[in-house]
Amino acid sequence: MASGAVLSNFTAPVAWGTGFATLPAAQVVALGVAYFGLLYFVTGGVTWLLTRRVLPALGWGRLLDPRALAPGQVRREMSESVVSVLIFGVGLLLPWALLQVGWAQLAAQASPMRVAIEIAVLFLWNELHFYVNHRMLHAPLLRRFHGDHHRSQVATPWSTYALHPVEALLLGSVPIVPMLLHDFTFPALVCLPVFSIMLNNLGHSNYEFSRTPSAHGWLGASRRHHLHHACYNGNYGFLLEVFDRWAGSVLPPDSADARIRAGRDSDAPATTRAR
Repeated sequence: MASGAVLSNFTAPVAWGTGFATLPAAQVVALGVAYFGLLYFVTGGVTWLLTRRVLPALGWGRLLDPRALAPGQVRREMSESVVSVLIFGVGLLLPWALLQVGWAQLAAQASPMRVAIEIAVLFLWNELHFYVNHRMLHAPLLRRFHGDHHRSQVATPWSTYALHPVEALLLGSVPIVPMLLHDFTFPALVCLPVFSIMLNNLGHSNYEFSRTPSAHGWLGASRRHHLHHACYNGNYGFLLEVFDRWAGSVLPPDSADARIRAGRDSDAPATTRAR
């Protein structure tokens, strides 16, 4: 009886977020800015503390690119990220407008099982959406907009939202196509930016989360994106490596070794540690 009750509760429909479409536009923007700002500063701060203090003290893992940061890099990343947070917050008006005009709908009731499935679907879509947009941002037409992000040759957790406004608009469009194709639950859509920035922090952590390098699978995401920042071309994926493998854009594990050695030996101002 007890296990049956648990299963019944797990599959029972629950109503979530049905009032989102009725909020005034100004409140949608204010909530969006607060939400994305909270995600950025909390996840960035936790990742910075873990990778710069806690894990090194425990002897777990290692810094991937030991080159010093450029002068003022973290301040620049944070200021650019504040602009991205504002863009993401205002950008919530687009899915809100889709709900207003009836082009999209939120599922009024859904079981937790459905929410879990939708989160898995959105995770896979997020991977594909990021890969496609990232490849476009490396094409000649859009490359100039991606240059801001690549000013951080040594990635940090604060690099995650350090984007040109055009890039922020492209990457922030991730929920639009899914919402036009399916009536998602509100919790699944809310979780999309949560796991997106958590994975983004993993990729920009510049840290090997493994006692035995080189890490593979999802733990290797930080190594793969570190190589992307160090080498610029290749490793365009987010957490999964599958799209890079299909497209032949995987970087060899040692592809940045020469640049890192040259950077550490150089006395150029660009490699001076940021304060």
